[in-house]
Amino acid sequence: MLRDRTTSVPDPQALALGALGWLLADVARAERLLSLTGLTPEALRAGLGDPAMLTAVLDFLCAHEPDLIAAADALGVAPDALVCAREVLAR
Repeated sequence: MLRDRTTSVPDPQALALGALGWLLADVARAERLLSLTGLTPEALRAGLGDPAMLTAVLDFLCAHEPDLIAAADALGVAPDALVCAREVLAR
């Protein structure tokens, strides 16, 4: 995971992109993401650098604790790192 060189805190955008990759790796999760957020595959592709779209992805994860915990585990971070990344991107 990309980190700020002065701290051990994961880069929020990189963390959100990693979370998106984790979500899209499973068809059922990906379909649920698209269904519940109203995002489309095209919007996801177009919004990869957009903090608002990345915030929506992290909102989706934060709303379902089992996925939040599983994503954090897969990314090698604590669940609160994803929550903090969401807060930073939402600013």
